[in-house]
Amino acid sequence: MVLLQTILVIILVYYALKLLAKWLAPRVINYAMRKTQERFGQQFGNYQDFGGKSNSNDKTTTTKKPFKKSNPSKKVGEYIDFEEID
Repeated sequence: MVLLQTILVIILVYYALKLLAKWLAPRVINYAMRKTQERFGQQFGNYQDFGGKSNSNDKTTTTKKPFKKSNPSKKVGEYIDFEEID
Protein backbone atom coordinates (compact mmCIF):
# COMPACT_ATOMS: atom_id res chain seq x y z
CA MET A 1 0.00 0.00 0.00
CA VAL A 2 2.90 2.34 0.71
CA LEU A 3 4.28 1.76 -2.77
CA LEU A 4 0.96 2.76 -4.34
CA GLN A 5 0.85 5.93 -2.22
CA THR A 6 4.38 6.83 -3.25
CA ILE A 7 3.61 6.35 -6.95
CA LEU A 8 0.44 8.43 -6.60
CA VAL A 9 2.35 11.26 -4.86
CA ILE A 10 5.03 11.21 -7.56
CA ILE A 11 2.39 11.42 -10.30
CA LEU A 12 0.57 14.27 -8.54
CA VAL A 13 3.79 16.22 -8.00
CA TYR A 14 4.76 15.66 -11.64
CA TYR A 15 1.46 17.05 -12.96
CA ALA A 16 1.50 19.92 -10.46
CA LEU A 17 4.98 20.95 -11.61
CA LYS A 18 3.94 20.57 -15.24
CA LEU A 19 0.93 22.87 -14.76
CA LEU A 20 2.97 25.35 -12.75
CA ALA A 21 5.67 25.46 -15.43
CA LYS A 22 3.02 25.97 -18.11
CA TRP A 23 1.64 28.93 -16.17
CA LEU A 24 4.97 30.45 -15.11
CA ALA A 25 7.12 29.94 -18.24
CA PRO A 26 5.57 32.74 -20.36
CA ARG A 27 5.82 35.19 -17.46
CA VAL A 28 9.47 34.36 -16.82
CA ILE A 29 10.32 34.66 -20.52
CA ASN A 30 8.53 38.00 -20.80
CA TYR A 31 10.37 39.29 -17.75
CA ALA A 32 13.74 38.19 -19.16
CA MET A 33 12.96 39.77 -22.54
CA ARG A 34 11.96 43.06 -20.91
CA LYS A 35 15.14 43.16 -18.82
CA THR A 36 17.28 42.39 -21.87
CA GLN A 37 15.50 45.10 -23.83
CA GLU A 38 16.17 47.63 -21.07
CA ARG A 39 19.82 46.63 -20.93
CA PHE A 40 20.22 47.04 -24.69
CA GLY A 41 18.48 50.39 -24.48
CA GLN A 42 20.89 51.57 -21.82
CA GLN A 43 23.95 50.31 -23.69
CA PHE A 44 23.04 51.97 -26.95
CA GLY A 45 21.91 55.20 -25.33
CA ASN A 46 18.25 54.68 -26.09
CA TYR A 47 19.05 55.19 -29.72
CA GLN A 48 16.41 52.75 -30.81
CA ASP A 49 13.35 51.81 -28.83
CA PHE A 50 12.52 48.13 -29.18
CA GLY A 51 9.08 48.42 -27.60
CA GLY A 52 7.43 49.89 -30.67
CA LYS A 53 7.29 53.42 -29.31
CA SER A 54 8.74 56.01 -31.58
CA ASN A 55 10.63 58.92 -30.19
CA SER A 56 10.20 62.04 -32.26
CA ASN A 57 13.33 63.62 -30.77
CA ASP A 58 15.66 61.13 -32.42
CA LYS A 59 18.00 62.80 -34.82
CA THR A 60 20.43 61.16 -37.08
CA THR A 61 23.63 63.00 -37.68
CA THR A 62 26.22 62.07 -40.19
CA THR A 63 29.51 63.64 -40.81
CA LYS A 64 30.33 63.82 -44.43
CA LYS A 65 33.70 64.70 -45.72
CA PRO A 66 33.43 67.86 -47.79
CA PHE A 67 33.88 67.36 -51.47
CA LYS A 68 37.16 68.76 -52.69
CA LYS A 69 36.75 70.51 -55.95
CA SER A 70 39.73 70.08 -58.22
CA ASN A 71 41.41 73.28 -59.23
CA PRO A 72 42.52 73.17 -62.90
CA SER A 73 44.69 76.27 -62.53
CA LYS A 74 46.69 74.62 -59.80
CA LYS A 75 50.24 74.00 -60.97
CA VAL A 76 50.87 70.28 -60.77
CA GLY A 77 54.39 70.19 -62.12
CA GLU A 78 56.59 70.72 -65.10
CA TYR A 79 55.55 69.39 -68.50
CA ILE A 80 58.29 67.52 -70.34
CA ASP A 81 57.92 66.50 -73.96
CA PHE A 82 60.06 63.55 -74.98
CA GLU A 83 61.20 62.99 -78.54
CA GLU A 84 62.57 59.84 -80.00
CA ILE A 85 66.13 60.11 -81.31
CA ASP A 86 67.07 57.91 -84.25
